[in-house]
Amino acid sequence: MPSERTLDQFLKDSFAGVHVDRALKHFNGMIAAFQQGAWEQAIAKAAKFVEAVLKSLVLRTGGTLPTSSREFKVDRAINELGQLAQVSFPDSVRLTIPRACRFAYDVACNRGARHDPDEIDPNEMDANVVTAISSWILAEMIRYSQKGALDSSAASELVRGLTERKYPFVEEIEGRVYFHIDGISAPDAAILTLWHRHPARRTKEQIIASVIRHGHNRKNAQMAVARLGRLVDVDEHETLRLLQPGLRRADELVKSLGI
Repeated sequence: MPSERTLDQFLKDSFAGVHVDRALKHFNGMIAAFQQGAWEQAIAKAAKFVEAVLKSLVLRTGGTLPTSSREFKVDRAINELGQLAQVSFPDSVRLTIPRACRFAYDVACNRGARHDPDEIDPNEMDANVVTAISSWILAEMIRYSQKGALDSSAASELVRGLTERKYPFVEEIEGRVYFHIDGISAPDAAILTLWHRHPARRTKEQIIASVIRHGHNRKNAQMAVARLGRLVDVDEHETLRLLQPGLRRADELVKSLGI
């Protein structure tokens, strides 16, 4: 019978629970932001994920952490892990994972905020690379944690899932937004159109055009916008913005899709 153990349970076999929880929190937030096309948010979450991973590695190898999280230095932790004796811990813990962490952290902290405005904005490609590396790091931690386990089939399945390439479900081309969701309804397309640009406002015609792009005719699109009702604020220029109930509805929709 296949194991019902969860990702955090596999990791906690070898790593400190509190930092596993934090790493997974930041990892899930990174993936959610990436799939929504929120590149800067995804990158910021990746940096926090790396910090949590390194703290778990330090404790795993018998090291200690500073009493204040502000005193924790990523570069110092990576260097100290690399100086551990090879006979004590495998290369994945001493070198491979820390080196992957260093690259992801350098990209996350030193690129998007400092790029030249005349250059191509690197945020999207940086989000792609830190998401892929973070997924690999988590998969490698599972592989290490479950080495020698009697039944590794469930762990192997989790590793395969983590290393599959992640794709954003939102794509924008020359101002036209597309939600890559099979069978998206007209009302959901209207709500997500406003949610994607929140807190910016959209005209009714812009929302209708977006709904039509997602496979609905104009009549259904107009009806979907008309039925937004109490989910939106409509100003004197007839532009719409989601109210808190609308934002909650959008968040519920995203969660229901497993995104």
